[in-house]
Amino acid sequence: RDFTIMIAGDDPVLLQQTGQKIIDAMRGVKGVRDPRINGDLQRPEIIIKPRFDLAADLGVSVASLSQTVRIATIGDIPQNLAKFSLSDRQVPIRVSLVEAARRDLATLENLPVPTSAGVSVPLKAVADISFGQGPSTIRRYNQSRRLVLECDIEGVPQGEAVKAIMNLPEVTNLPMGVRRVEVGDQEFQAELVQNFALAVLSGTLMVFAVMVLLYKRAFQPITNLGALPLALGGAMLALLITGYEVSMPVFIGILMLFGIVAKNSILLVDFAIEEIRLGTDRLSALMEAGHKRAQPIVMTTVAMIAGMLPVALGVGADTSFRAPMAIAVIGGLITSTVLTLVIVPAGFT
Repeated sequence: RDFTIMIAGDDPVLLQQTGQKIIDAMRGVKGVRDPRINGDLQRPEIIIKPRFDLAADLGVSVASLSQTVRIATIGDIPQNLAKFSLSDRQVPIRVSLVEAARRDLATLENLPVPTSAGVSVPLKAVADISFGQGPSTIRRYNQSRRLVLECDIEGVPQGEAVKAIMNLPEVTNLPMGVRRVEVGDQEFQAELVQNFALAVLSGTLMVFAVMVLLYKRAFQPITNLGALPLALGGAMLALLITGYEVSMPVFIGILMLFGIVAKNSILLVDFAIEEIRLGTDRLSALMEAGHKRAQPIVMTTVAMIAGMLPVALGVGADTSFRAPMAIAVIGGLITSTVLTLVIVPAGFT
């Protein structure tokens, strides 16, 4: 579903109560639809609570008690069942109470339980018997009981709704013994952001290393890298104007943007350095670089924007996935192209 949160703890009663409180609070969040606990529905079950003091006095062991109840309700285990022999196979004979008798408390209460003395006592003498409800499966995460809370999100950006849910007092102030576990989309999103940051850092360092080898100095590459934040600001501004959220395609577009913006600044700085080596003063070299390199920088930007326009306008299939990437690239290209011709020369001086 659109949003999933998992909580875990060792106290199943407290965990269930906490999960229900969070679900009730989620119903008041704008855009949240049908919040519920994901898991098995409560199934009818027979609850038998042994009276250990009386059972010990009468010589009734837990094993004999459980065996009596098991055989009467679901039958004995296959290894202990009698077999009906046929010519080609053996058919297990499972003996149990009929369905109607299992729903009669009087029948269950009078089941004979063997004692160590060789006699039997009724089940009600050594245990309390009642009907109740419980899960058919106990679900755990890292050996702790867990609950998965889910909901759909409609009418509002998913990031806005998720932030509102995570800021609920019932979520931020979990009781002692209950903790929140990062799984599902939250785990994927956190991993995505972490890996993206690692990719950006690695890519930036690789670009820096290559430029240091080319320029044989460290200061000019730092000037070139100063243009990278220009692309990030333009991409975020374009997403804000169009109303798109930051997603994986946007991260891909930003990575691509960094390469293009670095290329533009390299064209500018490299030309200026060559002019300075030929004896031109710094200001004149920068002015000449701006005149001579502006055209290829603008040409590549226009070509990239033209190539991204169909995707940004929603032409083709799966536009909801690709459109944010195109819009981020176009916004970053526009701001970086305009500001690179101003910021990079200023940084160079």
